[in-house]
Amino acid sequence: MYSAKHRYARITARKARLIADLIRGQSANRALEVLEFAPQRAAAMYLKVLKSAMANAAQDESVNVNRLVVADCRADDGPLLNNRMRWRPGPQGRAMPFRKRTSHLTIRLAEAAEAQA
Repeated sequence: MYSAKHRYARITARKARLIADLIRGQSANRALEVLEFAPQRAAAMYLKVLKSAMANAAQDESVNVNRLVVADCRADDGPLLNNRMRWRPGPQGRAMPFRKRTSHLTIRLAEAAEAQA
């Protein structure tokens, strides 16, 4: 298994999971094509992570890069930005809290024979 992570990505995990579900189980080359043309902001982030994971796999000379499959693709919750809530104006002079969320994006690749086992 070869993996890459983007930690503290400035996107909510809920939005990133939509893209993670698109590429999970696909071949790495097919996932590259899907991410290239997906309009969501998370697609560009996952594209970088996928290319990094493929480069990590290419370091091993025994691996056929064309047979790689996205074995695991996930978006986990990260901490709030600067570990605190933010405030915006509310009605009648009140202050309303809101959260700027981050997430940890992870991709794990495996060769096609390993992924089926």
